[in-house]
Amino acid sequence: MTSLIQILLMILDVIWFIMIAHIIMSWLINFQVLNLRQPLVSQLWYGLNRLLEPLYGPIRRILPATGGLDLAPLVALLIIYALRIILLNNAAAFY
Repeated sequence: MTSLIQILLMILDVIWFIMIAHIIMSWLINFQVLNLRQPLVSQLWYGLNRLLEPLYGPIRRILPATGGLDLAPLVALLIIYALRIILLNNAAAFY
C-alpha cells in the first residue's frame, strides 16, 4: 500500500510542476519575453493548455468572473497541495 501512496504523490508532484511551468510560461508570454509566433513556444503553450484545461475548466465555472485575472491555477495548486497533505497525513492508515 505504501507504493500506491508514493505513486499518487508522484503523480501530484508531476501535475504540480506542469502547472508551475504553465504559470511561468504565461507570465513570460504576457510580458512579451516569449513570442507565440515561434513554433516551439506555440507548441509548448498549446500542449500545456490542453493538458491543464480539464483541471482549470471546472474551477473557472465555479469562480466568479474577475476580469483579466485568472485565479483557476492558484485554486488548482491549492487543491493539489491539500490532496498531498491529506495523503501524507493518512498514510499511516494504509500500513
